[in-house]
Amino acid sequence: MKVLNQKKLREKFIKSGVKMMGPETIFFSKDTVIGKNVTIEPYVVIGSKVKIGNNVIIKSFSHLESCKIENKVEVGPYARIRPQTILKEGSRIGNFVEIKKSIVGKKSKINHLSYIGDTDLGKSVNIGAGTITCNYDGVKKSKTKIKDKVFIGSNSSLVAPIIIDKESVVGAGSVITKNVKQKSLALTRSEQLEIKNYKKKK
Repeated sequence: MKVLNQKKLREKFIKSGVKMMGPETIFFSKDTVIGKNVTIEPYVVIGSKVKIGNNVIIKSFSHLESCKIENKVEVGPYARIRPQTILKEGSRIGNFVEIKKSIVGKKSKINHLSYIGDTDLGKSVNIGAGTITCNYDGVKKSKTKIKDKVFIGSNSSLVAPIIIDKESVVGAGSVITKNVKQKSLALTRSEQLEIKNYKKKK
């Protein structure tokens, strides 16, 4: 990204109707494609091979590269969208979320503190905070498939290869290593212990 070209790129996108707050802090690539009614907040970096649709909001401190963002998507703040990712219409990617080589289905939400890699998400999926797809075993990458209307509870680890079928629920704090059937609850959690009148050792 040559600094000299940035001024021209910013002017081009402003003329085409892109709303920018703090344009001098936003960096584009020469092949960036942006649709209509797009808002980009300060301190956003857009790498090569990025296509952004209509009615999209890119919030501050987000980094995008080699990805496709469809219409009515919201990204960030502090989101990292890595190569071979497609964010389908109406999806939402929140703060401190990293996505790599994945498809996020229509109206699906990954709102905070998650890593989603080598994953296909269906429609209207909710990914809870702190969820991680464990896609690499040290030798090869494996895929995770999460189908429509699945709810993943916070702080869950999904160990690929794995399929989580439609309308199922994964309980918070679970480590899921086996496929989950449709409309079922998957939960792996140790029993909570409570010791009454506990006193610390002096």
